Amino acid sequence: MSETLHDAAKGARKFAHAPYSNFHVGAAIRAASGKVYTGANVENASYPEGWCAETSAIAAMIMAGETKITEVCVVGAGKQLVAPCGGCRQRLAEFSAADTPVHVGDETRIRRSFTISELLPEAFILDTERE
Repeated sequence: MSETLHDAAKGARKFAHAPYSNFHVGAAIRAASGKVYTGANVENASYPEGWCAETSAIAAMIMAGETKITEVCVVGAGKQLVAPCGGCRQRLAEFSAADTPVHVGDETRIRRSFTISELLPEAFILDTERE
């Protein structure tokens, strides 16, 4: 199943709008329904106001009426892993279980997999947000 997410994240990466950094990232998330939602990073001249790929994918999921993530894949280029940033780790944690897998890859393969709790130990989660 993670290969399907990898392919979806690779496809989303092609739609990244990154005129300032030229660093294209794609993300794919599988919701509890099994449906896959994708997103790409979107930059603008006011750098902090851009959106990460994971944020875009979460927004698509929410707009479709879903609220639970069961698996994530993030794809970027370079030698370093393109793992979710701190803000995205928090966003992912709010819609996922602690053991939700997060795969990080490049254009050719998934390079490493984590769980949400490995990426964000002791996440700040309100009692009403997790079962």
